[in-house]
Amino acid sequence: MPYQTLKGGRVPIRMWTDPATVEDQALDQLRNVSSLPWVEGLAVMPDVHYGKGATVGSVIAMRDAVSPAAVGVDIGCGMTAVRSSLTVEDMPDDLSGLRHRIERAVPVGRGSHKHAVDPSALPGLRERGWYDFWKAFEDLHPAVRSRFGRARSQMGTLGGGNHFLELCADDDGAIWLVLHSGSRNIGKELAEHHVEAARKLPHNQDLPDTDLAVFLSGTAKMEEYRRDLFWAQEYARRNRAVMIALAQNVVTQRFGEKRCTWGEVISCHHNYVAEEEYAGVELLVTRKGAIRAGQGDLGIIPGSMATGTYIVRGLGNESAYNSASHGAGRRMSRNKARKSFTVDDLVEQTKGVECRKDGGVLDEIPGAYKDLESVIEAQSDLVEVVAHLRQLICIKG
Repeated sequence: MPYQTLKGGRVPIRMWTDPATVEDQALDQLRNVSSLPWVEGLAVMPDVHYGKGATVGSVIAMRDAVSPAAVGVDIGCGMTAVRSSLTVEDMPDDLSGLRHRIERAVPVGRGSHKHAVDPSALPGLRERGWYDFWKAFEDLHPAVRSRFGRARSQMGTLGGGNHFLELCADDDGAIWLVLHSGSRNIGKELAEHHVEAARKLPHNQDLPDTDLAVFLSGTAKMEEYRRDLFWAQEYARRNRAVMIALAQNVVTQRFGEKRCTWGEVISCHHNYVAEEEYAGVELLVTRKGAIRAGQGDLGIIPGSMATGTYIVRGLGNESAYNSASHGAGRRMSRNKARKSFTVDDLVEQTKGVECRKDGGVLDEIPGAYKDLESVIEAQSDLVEVVAHLRQLICIKG
Protein backbone atom coordinates (compact mmCIF):
# COMPACT_ATOMS: atom_id res chain seq x y z
CA MET A 1 0.00 0.00 0.00
CA PRO A 2 1.21 3.59 -0.50
CA TYR A 3 2.28 5.47 2.57
CA GLN A 4 0.00 7.80 4.49
CA THR A 5 1.09 11.26 5.55
CA LEU A 6 0.50 12.85 8.94
CA LYS A 7 1.08 16.51 9.63
CA GLY A 8 4.28 16.95 11.57
CA GLY A 9 6.24 19.91 12.88
CA ARG A 10 8.94 20.91 10.38
CA VAL A 11 8.41 17.89 8.11
CA PRO A 12 5.50 15.56 7.33
CA ILE A 13 5.44 12.07 8.84
CA ARG A 14 5.32 9.41 6.13
CA MET A 15 3.79 6.20 7.52
CA TRP A 16 3.68 2.72 5.99
CA THR A 17 0.87 1.73 8.33
CA ASP A 18 -2.54 2.96 9.42
CA PRO A 19 -1.91 5.79 11.92
CA ALA A 20 -5.05 4.75 13.79
CA THR A 21 -3.32 1.50 14.82
CA VAL A 22 -0.30 3.27 16.39
CA GLU A 23 -0.21 4.00 20.15
CA ASP A 24 -0.65 7.63 21.17
CA GLN A 25 2.74 7.57 22.92
CA ALA A 26 4.47 6.54 19.70
CA LEU A 27 2.64 9.20 17.69
CA ASP A 28 3.71 11.84 20.23
CA GLN A 29 7.31 10.68 19.85
CA LEU A 30 7.08 10.93 16.06
CA ARG A 31 5.60 14.43 16.21
CA ASN A 32 8.43 15.50 18.49
CA VAL A 33 11.01 14.12 16.05
CA SER A 34 9.33 15.89 13.14
CA SER A 35 9.67 19.19 15.02
CA LEU A 36 13.43 19.06 15.55
CA PRO A 37 15.24 21.95 13.83
CA TRP A 38 17.73 19.60 12.14
CA VAL A 39 15.30 17.02 10.76
CA GLU A 40 15.01 16.74 6.96
CA GLY A 41 12.55 13.87 6.79
CA LEU A 42 10.85 11.10 8.76
CA ALA A 43 9.64 7.71 7.52
CA VAL A 44 7.75 5.24 9.70
CA MET A 45 7.78 1.50 9.08
CA PRO A 46 4.78 -0.86 9.50
CA ASP A 47 6.27 -2.45 12.64
CA VAL A 48 6.22 0.90 14.43
CA HIS A 49 5.69 1.00 18.19
CA TYR A 50 6.64 3.07 21.22
CA GLY A 51 10.28 2.79 22.25
CA LYS A 52 12.58 4.14 24.90
CA GLY A 53 14.16 7.37 23.65
CA ALA A 54 12.69 7.22 20.17
CA THR A 55 10.05 5.28 18.27
CA VAL A 56 10.92 1.77 17.11
CA GLY A 57 10.37 1.53 13.36
CA SER A 58 11.45 5.11 12.64
CA VAL A 59 13.84 6.36 9.97
CA ILE A 60 15.09 9.84 10.82
CA ALA A 61 17.07 11.86 8.29
CA MET A 62 18.94 14.85 9.76
CA ARG A 63 21.27 17.44 8.32
CA ASP A 64 24.45 18.02 10.36
CA ALA A 65 23.05 16.39 13.49
CA VAL A 66 22.37 13.00 15.05
CA SER A 67 20.45 11.94 18.16
CA PRO A 68 22.14 9.10 20.11
CA ALA A 69 18.88 8.14 21.84
CA ALA A 70 17.24 7.74 18.44
CA VAL A 71 19.77 5.02 17.65
CA GLY A 72 18.99 3.17 20.86
CA VAL A 73 21.24 1.54 23.44
CA ASP A 74 21.88 -1.62 21.40
CA ILE A 75 24.02 0.07 18.78
CA GLY A 76 24.31 -1.98 15.61
CA CYS A 77 21.68 -4.53 16.60
CA GLY A 78 20.65 -6.48 13.55
CA MET A 79 20.21 -9.78 11.75
CA THR A 80 22.37 -12.37 10.00
CA ALA A 81 21.26 -15.41 7.98
CA VAL A 82 22.90 -18.10 5.86
CA ARG A 83 21.48 -20.97 3.81
CA SER A 84 22.93 -24.48 3.94
CA SER A 85 22.86 -27.42 1.56
CA LEU A 86 20.92 -29.44 4.14
CA THR A 87 17.18 -30.04 3.88
CA VAL A 88 14.42 -30.87 6.33
CA GLU A 89 14.81 -34.52 5.35
CA ASP A 90 18.31 -34.44 6.89
CA MET A 91 17.01 -33.31 10.27
CA PRO A 92 16.47 -35.82 13.11
CA ASP A 93 12.99 -36.20 14.57
CA ASP A 94 14.28 -34.96 17.93
CA LEU A 95 16.05 -31.60 17.53
CA SER A 96 16.83 -31.08 21.22
CA GLY A 97 20.34 -32.50 20.91
CA LEU A 98 21.25 -30.12 18.10
CA ARG A 99 19.75 -27.21 20.01
CA HIS A 100 21.85 -27.99 23.09
CA ARG A 101 25.03 -28.31 21.01
CA ILE A 102 24.48 -24.84 19.57
CA GLU A 103 23.72 -23.42 23.03
CA ARG A 104 27.01 -24.81 24.31
CA ALA A 105 28.89 -23.13 21.44
CA VAL A 106 27.12 -19.75 21.66
CA PRO A 107 26.55 -18.33 25.18
CA VAL A 108 23.11 -16.78 25.70
CA GLY A 109 21.60 -14.32 28.17
CA ARG A 110 24.28 -12.75 30.37
CA GLY A 111 26.73 -15.49 29.43
CA SER A 112 30.21 -14.88 28.02
CA HIS A 113 32.89 -17.12 26.56
CA LYS A 114 35.26 -18.46 29.19
CA HIS A 115 38.09 -17.66 26.79
CA ALA A 116 37.83 -15.05 24.03
CA VAL A 117 37.02 -16.59 20.65
CA ASP A 118 39.96 -16.84 18.23
CA PRO A 119 38.55 -15.73 14.85
CA SER A 120 41.47 -17.33 13.00
CA ALA A 121 40.00 -20.71 13.96
CA LEU A 122 36.67 -19.93 12.29
CA PRO A 123 36.01 -20.28 8.55
CA GLY A 124 35.87 -16.98 6.69
CA LEU A 125 36.87 -14.78 9.63
CA ARG A 126 40.65 -15.03 9.63
CA GLU A 127 41.51 -12.06 7.38
CA ARG A 128 39.04 -9.46 8.58
CA GLY A 129 41.19 -6.84 10.25
CA TRP A 130 40.76 -8.09 13.80
CA TYR A 131 44.01 -6.57 15.05
CA ASP A 132 43.10 -3.08 13.85
CA PHE A 133 39.56 -3.46 15.16
CA TRP A 134 40.66 -4.31 18.71
CA LYS A 135 43.49 -1.75 18.56
CA ALA A 136 40.84 0.96 18.00
CA PHE A 137 39.36 0.12 21.41
CA GLU A 138 42.15 2.26 22.88
CA ASP A 139 40.55 5.33 21.24
CA LEU A 140 37.06 4.83 22.67
CA HIS A 141 35.74 7.03 25.46
CA PRO A 142 37.72 6.63 28.71
CA ALA A 143 34.52 5.60 30.52
CA VAL A 144 34.65 2.17 28.83
CA ARG A 145 38.41 1.55 28.75
CA SER A 146 38.14 -0.93 31.65
CA ARG A 147 35.66 -3.02 29.65
CA PHE A 148 38.16 -4.41 27.15
CA GLY A 149 38.26 -7.90 28.68
CA ARG A 150 34.48 -8.08 28.90
CA ALA A 151 34.07 -6.89 25.31
CA ARG A 152 36.48 -9.62 24.16
CA SER A 153 34.71 -12.37 26.09
CA GLN A 154 31.27 -11.22 24.89
CA MET A 155 32.32 -11.28 21.23
CA GLY A 156 30.32 -14.16 19.81
CA THR A 157 27.52 -14.15 22.41
CA LEU A 158 23.79 -13.74 21.91
CA GLY A 159 22.45 -11.76 24.87
CA GLY A 160 18.82 -11.88 26.05
CA GLY A 161 15.50 -10.16 25.42
CA ASN A 162 14.36 -10.46 21.83
CA HIS A 163 17.73 -11.73 20.59
CA PHE A 164 17.67 -15.23 19.14
CA LEU A 165 19.55 -17.84 17.13
CA GLU A 166 17.43 -20.14 14.99
CA LEU A 167 17.63 -23.09 12.66
CA CYS A 168 14.92 -22.66 10.04
CA ALA A 169 13.58 -24.26 6.88
CA ASP A 170 12.45 -22.31 3.84
CA ASP A 171 9.43 -23.18 1.69
CA ASP A 172 11.65 -25.38 -0.52
CA GLY A 173 12.87 -27.34 2.51
CA ALA A 174 16.39 -25.83 2.66
CA ILE A 175 17.88 -25.35 6.13
CA TRP A 176 19.05 -21.89 7.26
CA LEU A 177 20.70 -20.38 10.31
CA VAL A 178 19.26 -17.04 11.39
CA LEU A 179 20.27 -14.82 14.31
CA HIS A 180 19.42 -11.50 15.90
CA SER A 181 21.88 -9.71 18.18
CA GLY A 182 23.88 -6.51 18.64
CA SER A 183 26.81 -4.85 20.39
CA ARG A 184 26.24 -6.37 23.84
CA ASN A 185 27.33 -4.49 26.97
CA ILE A 186 30.02 -2.36 25.33
CA GLY A 187 27.50 -0.85 22.90
CA LYS A 188 25.05 -0.22 25.72
CA GLU A 189 27.61 1.60 27.86
CA LEU A 190 28.84 3.74 24.97
CA ALA A 191 25.27 4.66 24.07
CA GLU A 192 24.29 5.58 27.62
CA HIS A 193 27.36 7.77 28.04
CA HIS A 194 26.67 9.73 24.85
CA VAL A 195 22.93 10.07 25.47
CA GLU A 196 23.69 11.65 28.84
CA ALA A 197 26.36 13.92 27.34
CA ALA A 198 23.98 15.14 24.62
CA ARG A 199 21.25 16.00 27.14
CA LYS A 200 23.58 18.49 28.85
CA LEU A 201 24.46 20.52 25.74
CA PRO A 202 23.02 24.07 25.63
CA HIS A 203 21.38 23.73 22.20
CA ASN A 204 19.25 20.83 23.50
CA GLN A 205 17.69 22.55 26.50
CA ASP A 206 14.50 23.72 24.77
CA LEU A 207 13.66 20.54 22.87
CA PRO A 208 10.14 19.05 23.22
CA ASP A 209 11.75 15.81 24.45
CA THR A 210 15.22 15.70 26.03
CA ASP A 211 15.57 12.11 24.81
CA LEU A 212 15.98 13.59 21.34
CA ALA A 213 19.08 15.63 22.25
CA VAL A 214 21.55 15.78 19.37
CA PHE A 215 25.21 16.26 18.62
CA LEU A 216 26.03 18.81 15.92
CA SER A 217 28.47 18.36 13.05
CA GLY A 218 31.77 20.17 13.39
CA THR A 219 31.90 19.79 17.17
CA ALA A 220 34.24 17.68 19.27
CA LYS A 221 31.28 15.92 20.91
CA MET A 222 29.97 14.83 17.51
CA GLU A 223 33.36 13.47 16.46
CA GLU A 224 33.66 11.53 19.71
CA TYR A 225 30.21 10.07 19.24
CA ARG A 226 30.80 9.13 15.60
CA ARG A 227 34.04 7.37 16.56
CA ASP A 228 32.36 5.32 19.28
CA LEU A 229 29.15 4.77 17.29
CA PHE A 230 30.83 3.37 14.20
CA TRP A 231 33.14 1.18 16.29
CA ALA A 232 30.14 -0.25 18.18
CA GLN A 233 28.31 -0.87 14.90
CA GLU A 234 31.34 -2.79 13.68
CA TYR A 235 31.45 -4.75 16.97
CA ALA A 236 27.84 -5.79 16.43
CA ARG A 237 28.52 -6.91 12.86
CA ARG A 238 31.55 -8.93 13.94
CA ASN A 239 29.65 -10.36 16.91
CA ARG A 240 27.02 -11.78 14.57
CA ALA A 241 29.69 -13.07 12.19
CA VAL A 242 31.41 -14.98 14.99
CA MET A 243 28.13 -16.47 16.26
CA ILE A 244 27.05 -17.59 12.80
CA ALA A 245 30.48 -19.20 12.26
CA LEU A 246 30.26 -21.00 15.62
CA ALA A 247 26.77 -22.28 14.82
CA GLN A 248 27.86 -23.32 11.33
CA ASN A 249 30.67 -25.35 12.88
CA VAL A 250 28.21 -27.18 15.13
CA VAL A 251 25.87 -28.02 12.25
CA THR A 252 28.72 -29.02 9.94
CA GLN A 253 30.24 -31.30 12.56
CA ARG A 254 26.84 -32.88 13.21
CA PHE A 255 26.08 -33.68 9.56
CA GLY A 256 29.54 -33.81 7.98
CA GLU A 257 31.37 -31.56 5.54
CA LYS A 258 30.28 -33.57 2.50
CA ARG A 259 26.59 -33.14 3.31
CA CYS A 260 26.73 -29.63 4.72
CA THR A 261 27.99 -26.63 2.77
CA TRP A 262 27.04 -22.97 3.16
CA GLY A 263 25.93 -20.16 0.88
CA GLU A 264 26.20 -16.38 1.04
CA VAL A 265 25.97 -14.81 4.50
CA ILE A 266 23.37 -12.02 4.64
CA SER A 267 23.79 -9.39 7.37
CA CYS A 268 21.99 -6.13 8.11
CA HIS A 269 21.91 -3.66 10.99
CA HIS A 270 18.57 -2.29 12.17
CA ASN A 271 19.68 0.11 14.97
CA TYR A 272 22.29 2.34 13.41
CA VAL A 273 23.36 5.54 11.66
CA ALA A 274 24.51 5.80 8.04
CA GLU A 275 25.83 8.69 5.95
CA GLU A 276 23.62 8.85 2.85
CA GLU A 277 22.79 11.36 0.13
CA TYR A 278 19.27 12.28 -0.98
CA ALA A 279 18.40 14.98 -3.52
CA GLY A 280 22.03 16.04 -3.51
CA VAL A 281 22.08 16.61 0.25
CA GLU A 282 24.39 14.70 2.63
CA LEU A 283 22.29 13.40 5.52
CA LEU A 284 22.79 11.35 8.65
CA VAL A 285 20.09 8.67 8.51
CA THR A 286 19.18 6.97 11.77
CA ARG A 287 17.32 3.70 11.51
CA LYS A 288 15.90 2.49 14.81
CA GLY A 289 14.07 -0.75 14.14
CA ALA A 290 14.50 -0.46 10.37
CA ILE A 291 16.81 -2.00 7.78
CA ARG A 292 18.37 -0.47 4.68
CA ALA A 293 16.40 -1.56 1.61
CA GLY A 294 18.21 0.13 -1.25
CA GLN A 295 17.77 -1.30 -4.74
CA GLY A 296 18.98 -4.91 -4.59
CA ASP A 297 19.96 -4.87 -0.89
CA LEU A 298 19.27 -8.20 0.81
CA GLY A 299 17.61 -7.92 4.20
CA ILE A 300 16.04 -10.02 6.95
CA ILE A 301 12.64 -9.37 8.55
CA PRO A 302 11.78 -11.76 11.42
CA GLY A 303 8.49 -12.29 13.21
CA SER A 304 8.59 -13.96 16.62
CA MET A 305 9.54 -17.32 18.17
CA ALA A 306 7.20 -19.32 15.93
CA THR A 307 5.93 -17.08 13.13
CA GLY A 308 8.83 -17.27 10.70
CA THR A 309 11.23 -14.89 8.99
CA TYR A 310 11.39 -13.30 5.54
CA ILE A 311 14.50 -12.82 3.43
CA VAL A 312 13.80 -9.75 1.30
CA ARG A 313 15.38 -7.66 -1.45
CA GLY A 314 15.14 -3.87 -1.32
CA LEU A 315 13.32 -1.90 -4.02
CA GLY A 316 15.12 1.39 -3.34
CA ASN A 317 12.15 3.58 -2.35
CA GLU A 318 13.63 6.97 -1.50
CA SER A 319 10.37 8.15 0.07
CA ALA A 320 11.30 5.76 2.88
CA TYR A 321 14.99 6.68 2.67
CA ASN A 322 15.63 3.23 1.16
CA SER A 323 14.35 1.48 4.29
CA ALA A 324 12.03 -1.30 5.43
CA SER A 325 10.80 -2.75 8.72
CA HIS A 326 13.13 -4.70 11.01
CA GLY A 327 10.55 -7.26 12.06
CA ALA A 328 6.90 -7.73 12.97
CA GLY A 329 7.14 -5.27 15.86
CA ARG A 330 5.60 -5.60 19.29
CA ARG A 331 1.87 -5.07 19.75
CA MET A 332 2.12 -5.08 23.54
CA SER A 333 4.78 -4.32 26.12
CA ARG A 334 6.76 -7.02 27.88
CA ASN A 335 4.90 -6.40 31.15
CA LYS A 336 1.52 -6.63 29.43
CA ALA A 337 2.58 -9.86 27.67
CA ARG A 338 3.54 -11.45 30.98
CA LYS A 339 0.16 -10.47 32.43
CA SER A 340 -1.86 -11.48 29.36
CA PHE A 341 -0.43 -14.94 28.64
CA THR A 342 0.48 -18.10 30.51
CA VAL A 343 3.19 -20.70 30.00
CA ASP A 344 0.47 -22.97 28.60
CA ASP A 345 -0.20 -20.29 25.97
CA LEU A 346 3.50 -20.23 25.16
CA VAL A 347 3.59 -24.01 24.75
CA GLU A 348 0.60 -23.85 22.42
CA GLN A 349 1.88 -20.95 20.33
CA THR A 350 5.34 -22.49 19.86
CA LYS A 351 4.06 -25.97 19.01
CA GLY A 352 6.42 -27.72 16.62
CA VAL A 353 9.40 -25.51 17.50
CA GLU A 354 12.29 -26.81 19.62
CA CYS A 355 12.75 -23.95 22.09
CA ARG A 356 12.40 -22.80 25.67
CA LYS A 357 8.82 -23.04 26.87
CA ASP A 358 9.02 -21.46 30.33
CA GLY A 359 8.14 -18.25 32.13
CA GLY A 360 11.56 -16.76 31.44
CA VAL A 361 10.65 -16.12 27.79
CA LEU A 362 6.92 -15.51 28.25
CA ASP A 363 7.32 -11.85 27.26
CA GLU A 364 8.59 -13.09 23.86
CA ILE A 365 5.47 -15.16 23.15
CA PRO A 366 4.30 -14.84 19.52
CA GLY A 367 1.01 -13.31 20.65
CA ALA A 368 2.89 -10.23 21.91
CA TYR A 369 3.91 -9.37 18.34
CA LYS A 370 2.10 -7.95 15.34
CA ASP A 371 1.05 -10.18 12.45
CA LEU A 372 4.15 -10.64 10.30
CA GLU A 373 2.22 -11.29 7.09
CA SER A 374 0.38 -7.96 7.41
CA VAL A 375 3.65 -6.14 8.09
CA ILE A 376 5.23 -7.62 4.95
CA GLU A 377 2.17 -6.80 2.86
CA ALA A 378 2.21 -3.17 4.05
CA GLN A 379 5.67 -2.59 2.56
CA SER A 380 5.29 -4.14 -0.87
CA ASP A 381 6.68 -0.92 -2.36
CA LEU A 382 9.79 -1.15 -0.14
CA VAL A 383 10.88 -4.80 -0.53
CA GLU A 384 10.19 -7.97 -2.47
CA VAL A 385 10.19 -11.39 -0.80
CA VAL A 386 13.09 -13.69 -1.65
CA ALA A 387 12.38 -16.53 0.80
CA HIS A 388 10.07 -17.39 3.67
CA LEU A 389 11.53 -19.34 6.60
CA ARG A 390 9.86 -21.20 9.47
CA GLN A 391 11.55 -22.04 12.75
CA LEU A 392 12.59 -25.56 13.65
CA ILE A 393 14.85 -24.51 16.55
CA CYS A 394 14.70 -21.17 18.40
CA ILE A 395 17.38 -20.37 20.98
CA LYS A 396 16.86 -17.50 23.41
CA GLY A 397 18.64 -16.23 26.51
